[in-house]
Amino acid sequence: MNILFIIDRIELKYFEFNNLVTNFWLIREFLNEHHNVYITTINGLGVKKGKAFTHCFEAFEKNGNIFYDKSDMLKNIEDFALVMFRQDPPVDMDYINSTYVFDFVDESKTLVINKPSAIRDFNEKLHTMKFLDLMPENIVTSSKADIVEFLNEYGEIVLKPLNRCFGAGVMTLKKGDKNTAVIINSMTNNGSTLCMVQKYIPQGIAGDKRVLFLGDKVLPYCVQKLPSNDDFKFNEHCDANIIKAELSEDELKKFTPVAKELNSMGIPLVGLDVIGGQIIEINVTSPCYFIKEINAHFGCALEKEITNFILTSAAQKQEFSLIAD
Repeated sequence: MNILFIIDRIELKYFEFNNLVTNFWLIREFLNEHHNVYITTINGLGVKKGKAFTHCFEAFEKNGNIFYDKSDMLKNIEDFALVMFRQDPPVDMDYINSTYVFDFVDESKTLVINKPSAIRDFNEKLHTMKFLDLMPENIVTSSKADIVEFLNEYGEIVLKPLNRCFGAGVMTLKKGDKNTAVIINSMTNNGSTLCMVQKYIPQGIAGDKRVLFLGDKVLPYCVQKLPSNDDFKFNEHCDANIIKAELSEDELKKFTPVAKELNSMGIPLVGLDVIGGQIIEINVTSPCYFIKEINAHFGCALEKEITNFILTSAAQKQEFSLIAD
């Protein structure tokens, strides 16, 4: 099978040896299973005569690591049976425009995970409100008055930009803080930019749990992401900040319908950020599965479970396409 990974530009720069990122493990596993894997970034995408194409590079495995041939190759995206769309935020206009390219890809020929149009339509912060009963109290607004009212009601809040990742730009604010106006104006770009505002959850002092979906299934493995020494949130991917966590029966029960709904939308690979049993964010763009850490903590080979699911999904699509033809 020919497989294309759309990865982040910074990830391409540090492609070799980077076993902290999910793509490393998936690409290596696909290569070990004798599939042909190519990589590109969103600036390598284009459309010509109504057909989507990409400039890409062929990946290969050597001594347990992955590399890529620096020779630029031009291919039609429909030449790939599978595309893994895993560009990182910010979800800016370059990102949005890259999703439009896939409107010119025949879905009966190529399976794209996660579906770009679904990612485009699902904001990782704002659309958590589709599952309002599973979230802390929140509002989305650019109004200083709205935020001050929310702050006065709950005493401590978290403010988040809507289009970034890895905790970038996320701030906490306590009632009475002398920097209240500055923080709100900074987060909202002086009242012109929407942001997510959530009630602060005290259990956040111990970090947040990453709960993982694979299709309709909530995986039994999860990790706790600990805050860094100089921050209230996780922002440094290292062994000391990622510890083994457990998924409770209650979490399994209440998060399974979320997995099913997202999978039905074309978003089978998802990572929830959870504090105190409440969803604070739903990661759909390029969710990290913390494969290195989960394999070590649980004695499993999570990359094999993920690639088996993906290959089965691709095979089912191909079989359906043949029947339809």
